[in-house]
Amino acid sequence: MKLICPKSSLLKGVNIVSKAVPVRTTMSILECILIEALSNEIKLTANDMELGIETTIDGQIIEPGKIALDAKIFLEIVRKLPDNDVIIHTDDSFKTIITCEKAKFHIIGKSGEDFSYLPYIERENKISMSQFSLKEVIRQTIFSIADNDANKIMAGELFEINENQFQVISLDGHRISIRNIDLKDSYPHKKVIVPGKALNEISKILPGSSEENVALFITANHLIMEFDQTTIMSRLIDGEYFQVEQMLSSDYETKIRISKRKLLDCIDRASTFIKEGDKKPIIMNISDTSMKLKINSFIGSMDEDIDIEKEGKDILIGFNPKFFLDALRVIDDDEINLYMVNPKAPCFIKDDQGSYIYLILPVNFNVTSN
Repeated sequence: MKLICPKSSLLKGVNIVSKAVPVRTTMSILECILIEALSNEIKLTANDMELGIETTIDGQIIEPGKIALDAKIFLEIVRKLPDNDVIIHTDDSFKTIITCEKAKFHIIGKSGEDFSYLPYIERENKISMSQFSLKEVIRQTIFSIADNDANKIMAGELFEINENQFQVISLDGHRISIRNIDLKDSYPHKKVIVPGKALNEISKILPGSSEENVALFITANHLIMEFDQTTIMSRLIDGEYFQVEQMLSSDYETKIRISKRKLLDCIDRASTFIKEGDKKPIIMNISDTSMKLKINSFIGSMDEDIDIEKEGKDILIGFNPKFFLDALRVIDDDEINLYMVNPKAPCFIKDDQGSYIYLILPVNFNVTSN
């Protein structure tokens, strides 16, 4: 195989597919990126058997062929090459020469025939949405998936499409994030659980253009995304998602309207006194026109008042400050509504249109020490 392509195009392609290279595996071939120079296109592929990514790049094919190269080494080489055309030349024994200007690298590859290709899956019932919308709903929910594998369902997000409504839900046992967006067209009902790991990588790769669309294909076992010259294929998580509707309530005893930025900045300042792993809550003392926030830790303490508009009862309630910060950072509204029932019940942050709902469970605290 022999091909020539611009360094910028090669680096972009390698960066994209390397997101599907496993960190640890017993199959050394999966640590590789497959390069195929066939049918007048140069295709790069990586596959960890759960997430697979392939993308095509610009270039000139001198001799068709394919080779699997160690992803980590190949990426490091390409990253450090001069900004010029790159020549990749392999022989029958998989010896590979990578040349750019006066730089020349020799590495040994593996047979492309041994590579685990992405499975062929029939594309039916294409769902189309803007790259921006998909990237945003992932960003606005991904932080509240469980960060361990103790519960596989919690390690993924629910994607539900119902006519022209697209809903994404994530939860970790302490909070729930829900985003709803309108689609331009209507589609048959689909409800699947997508692994959080795949969505994290997708959000890094997806350009996020509001002008360009991404095509989604949902099968019994896979989610496929196609955009630009890239295809991403992720296995789905088997099982039934939680009945989140039963956890949501429209009842409240206290409603607060508050500046999102002021609340975010205040909690962020309070977090100065929280070390990694520290479970000190931030206490909200809500009265008629103000919310007093206070935190006490082994390092120090802070308190601050924020003006609010309040309906209903006064309340004294505590929360994990990180959970509030995570939600506030992805809300674009200048002002937000908080709904509370009592110090033991969840707080809801939601807008009137129902485009987002964030549920955060309160935590117990010692009133006398705060």
